[in-house]
Amino acid sequence: MLDKLEAIKERYEEIGKSLSDPELIKDMKEFTRLSKEYKSLEEIVQAHDKYSNILSNIEHNKEILSSKEDDDFKSLAKSELTELEEKKDQIEEEIKFLLIPKDPEDEKDVMLEIRAGTGGDEASIFAGDLYKMYIKYCEGRKWKVEVINQTFGTIDGFKEVVMKVSGQTVYGDLKYESGVHRVQRVPKTESQGRVHTSAASVAVMPEVEDVEVDLNESDIKVDTYRASGAGGQHVNKTESAVRLTHLPTGIVVECQEGRSQLKNREIAMGVLRTRIYDKMQREQDQKIASRRKSLVSTGDRSAKIRTYNYPQGRVTDHRINLTLYNLDNIIGGDIQEIIDALKIAENAEKLKEGSST
Repeated sequence: MLDKLEAIKERYEEIGKSLSDPELIKDMKEFTRLSKEYKSLEEIVQAHDKYSNILSNIEHNKEILSSKEDDDFKSLAKSELTELEEKKDQIEEEIKFLLIPKDPEDEKDVMLEIRAGTGGDEASIFAGDLYKMYIKYCEGRKWKVEVINQTFGTIDGFKEVVMKVSGQTVYGDLKYESGVHRVQRVPKTESQGRVHTSAASVAVMPEVEDVEVDLNESDIKVDTYRASGAGGQHVNKTESAVRLTHLPTGIVVECQEGRSQLKNREIAMGVLRTRIYDKMQREQDQKIASRRKSLVSTGDRSAKIRTYNYPQGRVTDHRINLTLYNLDNIIGGDIQEIIDALKIAENAEKLKEGSST
């Protein structure tokens, strides 16, 4: 374990020297990449330093016990040694988790899509609630959110909303939100006071670079139209909105948020590239049955992952059987406890798989 940690620390120090080179600033793409890698290694390096210090102190106390020091001094050293051994075991467990290979896509920005599912108008209202939940969560993480496209519901909320989220380890956290979210409550549209069940689906996809997906222009059908707002009214007199259809896959992407057709097309191309890459990755995962991925973060997109029960004020994540009775806080954007629990479950699963191979 110490050899692995030493190698990581060497890499950390090497990157640190590179980041202090004024020439690197000229290549912002490489500077950003190295900065993210440097940040990702920081926690492991801190654990390494703490672990090395504990090992050193253990050796020192063992030397005292085997020396000719007086009994009081030896008694103190023995007491310290017991504490140090406990700390050593504890930090070794922490390091095991830190050394689990990270998904290289965890550092990426994401395209987050929310779509109303079963439940009619109530599903659209719930999709709107999820949208607000993620906006609040992203604000708390100091992440940047840019709405790419939105189709409003008849009464409230959204039939569909697509947004780009940028920041530190965005995909690493938000990937756990992919799946079907279910709500149980009395809808605004219900006059009898009965509890209804509605659903909305969430898709979180890591943004991809141009080089990762090669798009042929001849495979893309481009349509332009006037952007519209809530209720269907036109908000732009020019055809600035763009719809791209990828003919080989049938994937359709729309963007109407920008005032410039050129800007909307550029954004739509990015979303299209991301969706195609996501489709390719999911097909590959299905083919490689031997490389079973964790159900926690990469389960079937059509699987029900979470239920928000308003009458009982509870939220249940079905993947890890976690139930919390603080629905108002969670729907208000406080979802970190759920994400952390899912991370722990996935890491435990990876450790178990690693020890069995």
